[in-house]
Formats: sequence, structure tokens, C-alpha cells
Amino acid sequence: MQTTAFRIAGILWAIWGLVHIFAGVMTISGDATAAVSGIADAVDPSTLAMDYPPAAGAILNQHGWNLAWIGLTTLICSPLVWRGSPNAIFLAALVGGLADVGYFLFMDLGGYVHFVPGTVMTIVSASAIVLSFWAHFNRSSDA
Repeated sequence: MQTTAFRIAGILWAIWGLVHIFAGVMTISGDATAAVSGIADAVDPSTLAMDYPPAAGAILNQHGWNLAWIGLTTLICSPLVWRGSPNAIFLAALVGGLADVGYFLFMDLGGYVHFVPGTVMTIVSASAIVLSFWAHFNRSSDA
């Protein structure tokens, strides 16, 4: 049962990582209005269309960079989580989990995003954390 939980968690982290790498690239590659509209997808885009100062664009690019490296970290961890590596389990949970806590607190609870894909990705990371922690802390002593 633990092996299956590790494998499912590894797949979930791979999906989560790929989605966040993509989101990071899209955030960096667009202009500030497109980036803000893409992130706050539940907000009327016309209310977000404006000339953002260059500093706001730089902040958005930093956010995109963070999304990409966080996604890459969890993607790299995913095959190791699949194999039950404690270091990978905790690194993915720390990096991906804490990133999603901030997303949940400020974006989800603020009502600025749609359920898909944002909230779904929070559920994906939470599920990966719960499954991998459960499997890790319930390993048989002969494993």
C-alpha cells in the first residue's frame, strides 16, 4: 500500500511541477497586464488592463521565476518520491506545500482565482503531501 501511495504522490508532484513551470514561463513571457490577468483569472480582465510601471513588471517576472524554480524542484523530486526517498518527500512538501499555502491564503481565499487550475493544484499538492507522509511514516520495519 505504501508503494502505491509513493507512486501516486510522485505522479502528483510531477503534474504539479510541470503546471508551475509552465505558469512561470507564461508569467515571464507576457506583459504585465497579461501576467496579472493570467494569475487573477477570476477577476474581470478589463479591470486589470493598464500600464503597469516597470517595477511591477519586474515583480511579476520574479514571481514567474519563483513559480518555475519551485515547479522544477518538485518535478526533480517526483521520481525520488516515487521511490520513497525521505529527502525528496520533505523537500517537495516544503517547497511545493509552502508555495501553495501562500496561494491558498491570498488568491483562493481572496476570491481572485477560478477553481481550475489554481485550487485544483492546491488539492494536488496537499494530496501528494498527505500520501507521501502517510506512506513514509507507516513504512513496515522490514522494508
